[in-house]
Amino acid sequence: MTNISLTHPYVLLLLLLLPCFVYCKIEAKTLYFSKPEWLPKRSILWENSTLWIMLIFTLLVIALASPYYYQSQTTLQKKGRDLVLVLDTSGSMAERGFNPNDRMQTRYDASVALAKSFIEKRHDDNIGLVVFGSYAFTASPLTYDLKALGEMFTMMSDVGIAGTSTAIGDALMQGIHTLDAGEANAKVLILLTDGKHNAGRHAPREAVELALKKRVKIYTIGIGKKDQNDHQLLQTIAQQSHAKSFFARNSDDLKKIYEEIDQLEPSPIRSESELNQNRLFLYPLGLATLLLALLLFKEELI
Repeated sequence: MTNISLTHPYVLLLLLLLPCFVYCKIEAKTLYFSKPEWLPKRSILWENSTLWIMLIFTLLVIALASPYYYQSQTTLQKKGRDLVLVLDTSGSMAERGFNPNDRMQTRYDASVALAKSFIEKRHDDNIGLVVFGSYAFTASPLTYDLKALGEMFTMMSDVGIAGTSTAIGDALMQGIHTLDAGEANAKVLILLTDGKHNAGRHAPREAVELALKKRVKIYTIGIGKKDQNDHQLLQTIAQQSHAKSFFARNSDDLKKIYEEIDQLEPSPIRSESELNQNRLFLYPLGLATLLLALLLFKEELI
């Protein structure tokens, strides 16, 4: 988009002085000539020096205001992370009491609500969703469409949709494969579970080895009662993938954990504006100089 603006617009207030060129000048003496028809015929515009001076003054004021035109371009280059949330939907996620403000809310519903709140702030990330229980599947591939991803969370609201067991190894492998579609340099998995690994074809160790090859960080979050999930396993997964492990006893803890992950893996601003400026002050300045030269030449003739 091309626009015209002024560097110093307040300078235009000097144009308020223009009436002074008409009303504030020293009054000229009146000369009478008996034979006006003998005087040479000249244009009113040519003879009106006041008009010339006012025009020159106006051009100089405009030049002083430093006009310029610019082209503004906004690029939406997405520079964030490829990030996949890996959420446990096993049978134990139906347990209630995780949210101290709503004891009837299940662990899964509370976890989904906080996960949706987390991704709403990740404007620059390419985000996917993997759900798992006895097996794992990709509920949403990597996408920048956060609204559509939020709707997918709502569709995946049934506990047990992927079985009632806990296949952490399969979940991580599925998350890593989902990340393969992304092109970002930073790749992150966030695993949330309330159980222990007890199902699936792949061991968590296999997934960690693959994550190291692909430079994928795995943040692990254990929720609920500490004796219900394998805290040592989750800690090992995170440490070996150069990330961090967390534990949340309730939804308040989980909210703080997402805030910390948001700080550890910040999402940069994606919009970049480019402004190409072209100065225009030389045009009114040059025209004013030309008119001033003509005015002086005209005065010499009189």
